[in-house]
Amino acid sequence: MDITKVTRPARKLLKLKYCGAVIVAAGSASRMGGIDKVMAPLQGEPMVKRTIRQFQDCDAIKEIVVVTREDLILPIMSLVQGMDKVKAVVAGGASRQESVSLGLNALSDKVKLAAIHDGARPLITWQVIDRAVRAANSYGAAAPAIPVKDTVKVVHGGVVKETPDRKHLYAVQTPQVFDMDLLRGALKKAAQDGAEVTDDCSAVERLGMSVKIVEGDEHNLKVTTPFDLAVAKLLLEEKV
Repeated sequence: MDITKVTRPARKLLKLKYCGAVIVAAGSASRMGGIDKVMAPLQGEPMVKRTIRQFQDCDAIKEIVVVTREDLILPIMSLVQGMDKVKAVVAGGASRQESVSLGLNALSDKVKLAAIHDGARPLITWQVIDRAVRAANSYGAAAPAIPVKDTVKVVHGGVVKETPDRKHLYAVQTPQVFDMDLLRGALKKAAQDGAEVTDDCSAVERLGMSVKIVEGDEHNLKVTTPFDLAVAKLLLEEKV
């Protein structure tokens, strides 16, 4: 009996939407012991410049807005000369949520996907950025994350109340990427409700929307303390 081989048609890939990045570098660095982490040197250049360059070099990102402190606008504008994707450097607001909203407002009308990234994550790679953008392109919301290694306890008043199952726990990183209209609506609703969200995913989750998790990178740490800065320097030296 003749057996005819049936070939399934190739899955049609979605066209990648125009994606803009908002890099938030407007914090006061209160836990850095007097170090201005935005401009802290990493391999001879300010940390924020290295962060911005990773997005400049990623093909999935078409334009960039940097949100920073008022006193750093001119220094950062000087740092990004030659980075053609950087469209604006703007002052942040009183909270991270407000800073993100101000960054979104500075993006062009062409932007359909918005990637929000912490300026204090200078070890981000183009591969992680690309994964998050492509997942958001399909699902509307995506973020990189890594599994939690330590056992986590829920504590109240110095007493353990619960031990969540570690296999369901992930540490979420940035960039967190969203449909532009979805993110705008989520941040507006959070502001109206007076809700303080710890990240942009939380704002979207409040609307009942799901966020797709993609593979993050252990090196994609957030520099919050002098110890974190020392670790970032060591990790970069390993790559040289």
